[in-house]
Amino acid sequence: MQGTPFDLTGKVAIVTGSSRGIGRASAELLAQMGAKVVISSRKADACETVAAGIVAAGGDAHVIPCNISRRDEVAALVADTLSHYGRLDVLVCNAAVNPYYGPLLDISDEAFDKIMGANVKSNIWLCGLAVPCMAAHGGGSVVIISSIGGLRGSTVIGAYGISKAADFALCRSLAGEWGPKNVRVNCIAPGLVKTDFARALWENEDVLTRRTATTPLRRIGEPHEIAGAVAYLASDASTFMTGQTIVIDGGVTTASV
Repeated sequence: MQGTPFDLTGKVAIVTGSSRGIGRASAELLAQMGAKVVISSRKADACETVAAGIVAAGGDAHVIPCNISRRDEVAALVADTLSHYGRLDVLVCNAAVNPYYGPLLDISDEAFDKIMGANVKSNIWLCGLAVPCMAAHGGGSVVIISSIGGLRGSTVIGAYGISKAADFALCRSLAGEWGPKNVRVNCIAPGLVKTDFARALWENEDVLTRRTATTPLRRIGEPHEIAGAVAYLASDASTFMTGQTIVIDGGVTTASV
């Protein structure tokens, strides 16, 4: 890996929501590529399991539990990363919530605020703390895991889609603001991926059948298939890319129905 633009040796990365799913797959791949990785989610024991696996494979991982909906914990995540590793080069904003499934106009204020707080405001907090540190060291990369839910309407996860569309706008604005400081900000918009977060969708046989029938690849995704794009955006292979969204959905958003 060394000597290629995908070499992350010496880089430090925070991956939120990295105890499982896309976050875990991304953290493991970044570590495999040489990065020192901070594993973070709400539950410390789940993070420790992931970190132990990375260390056992010869990587470098450090656990910092964090509930991204709490500003003091977000601040501690970045501060503790800097204290432990002395720098920060990559931020992967992966953690998200979706506590409501149903018609958009029936959502409670509490549920809507929770979705927007965790999926949008927390990313602003994280970037506000991490991006200046990256700029001070000559640059860095922010990767926001959004969703094709931000590109399409939905009769059951409309508020979640609104939050993910907001992440696209956040990405574009931060890219413009911080590009002159060599900090890149990009989004990834996965389709339906086999994660615990999306379990209610892929375990529903009717939903799964309809989705795969209208997806050119005729299947849903796996977490490692998103991790590769995270690694690309984190690495020097993508140094001329910022403010963009990579859609990884098996082709579902391109297919005619």
